[in-house]
Amino acid sequence: MKRVLKITALLCMAALLTVALHPVKAEAKTMKLRLSLIWPAVHPYAKMLKAYGEDIEKATNGRVKITTFPANTLSPPPQVYDNTVKGIVDIGTCLLAYSPGRLPLSEVLQQPLGYRNGYQATKLANAFYEKFKPKEFDDVQVMFLHGAAPGFFFTKDRIKSTADLKGLRIKANAENVGIVTALGASPVTMTVGETYDGLSRGLIDGCLFPIEALQGFRIGEVVKTVLEDYGMSYMTSMYVIMNKDKWNSISSADQKAIEKINKQYIEKFGKTWVTLDKKAEQFAKSKGVKFIKIPERDIRDTAKKMQPIFDQYVKMAESKGLPGKEALKFCQDYLKRNK
Repeated sequence: MKRVLKITALLCMAALLTVALHPVKAEAKTMKLRLSLIWPAVHPYAKMLKAYGEDIEKATNGRVKITTFPANTLSPPPQVYDNTVKGIVDIGTCLLAYSPGRLPLSEVLQQPLGYRNGYQATKLANAFYEKFKPKEFDDVQVMFLHGAAPGFFFTKDRIKSTADLKGLRIKANAENVGIVTALGASPVTMTVGETYDGLSRGLIDGCLFPIEALQGFRIGEVVKTVLEDYGMSYMTSMYVIMNKDKWNSISSADQKAIEKINKQYIEKFGKTWVTLDKKAEQFAKSKGVKFIKIPERDIRDTAKKMQPIFDQYVKMAESKGLPGKEALKFCQDYLKRNK
């Protein structure tokens, strides 16, 4: 009898242990990832990245689940890259320019290359990455790149030409200061959030932004002119990156499924930038903003003034042992072939 009781007790313990361990095993099958993004929850790209996470969850049969944290609630923008490396952020999306000096070869994407639209810019950014696979990204897994373009000058008062920028106070990000000074204007340091008030109060005479900002940041309410000068149009380049350890913890089959989705979202992001720009242009025109199409002759003159900026980039990159000249030529050739 004692032997029977002992065996029964052991079987009960084994059964209890199995039940206790079962939830742990089930939970281990789902990798929960946190995605940090700069846009508020209502922004089209916040919604798109939420859909991106849902598509990944579906493609991996629930083995990878992504929760988005909009409006910088998970990480301040300048720290997104570092926090992704550290694992504080699992998937991060932000501007390349917010990691100054950390992504030197990729700074070619921010140059005034004459971008025509966000689709062209997004496709170039990913073609560049595939061509050069910059080692500066080795500490993360690059999901895809994208960017807003074209970036133009918006002015508080009506002007007729690029020459009229001379002497104006223009808000510009640090990476675009060279564009401002090359055209005779004075760069002013100011956050995006301060720009609307700066324009309305006359603290600045204009700003340098992608078209989408006319509606996205309501800049179209406080400017009167947009200069469509493709001789200096630039891209606000952005990344979507993943913590390397988290990526390596995902099975090969699920990695392939995610990479397929990444390619789909390159197309979606690029096309959405074009859509947002069209809506922003309509919004601005409804507010009385005039879009000045710069003549081709003047565009060529502007492009010549951008050459010192390119020279400076090449010098910087090659001083670090990077193929700056090759990267610049690749981007320029790509844009010529894909207008």
